[in-house]
Amino acid sequence: MTAARKTSLTAGILYLLTFISIPTLSLYHEIHQANFIVSSAPSSDVVMGGILELLMALFCIGTAIVFFPVLKKQNETLALAFVAARVLEASLIFVGVGALLTVLQLRTLGAEATVFSRGLVMFYDRLFLISQSFIPAVNGLILGTLLYQSRLVPRILPVIGIIGSFTLVAGDVAVIFGLYDQRDPAIAITVIPIALWEFSLGVYLVVKGFKGVSEN
Repeated sequence: MTAARKTSLTAGILYLLTFISIPTLSLYHEIHQANFIVSSAPSSDVVMGGILELLMALFCIGTAIVFFPVLKKQNETLALAFVAARVLEASLIFVGVGALLTVLQLRTLGAEATVFSRGLVMFYDRLFLISQSFIPAVNGLILGTLLYQSRLVPRILPVIGIIGSFTLVAGDVAVIFGLYDQRDPAIAITVIPIALWEFSLGVYLVVKGFKGVSEN
């Protein structure tokens, strides 16, 4: 297997592994309930969700590191920006997980910690908008532009990514201005293009690899 093929295969696998956090949509259901602090809901779901998010954050950094040697040949400044954005994304995910794990510790205080714990959950939700919505939109725009210009993958894939970046930001704006709740089905629709882009990119890199890259 050539070096180029190893790079594309690793990048593809890492991109697919970033979808590991999808179960948090259900694992974090109980912690979003107003009475979670005093309820009998298990803490294990939140712990598991946190582990999945932390793994996802590490995989995100991995995609940027693996991609960098290839992308810098196209535009080193944008390639560095992609790495920086991925690292920032992961860092904010770490902070968000820390907030939720703090809520679990507050359960020992009972009802008196309800207000503070709700504040931490709200903090997580707003941080989520930045770390797992806005910054991924920036990532999609940067990587999509680089891959479109370089033709390392079929151009339809980065086009989907670029379109997805704008729909993702549109959803964020709608939530910020109170037009929709963060977990509203309408907001979920705005995520579909960027999710399709990342999944399709991962599959293509695993199955086909980069186009037009020297086989040595």
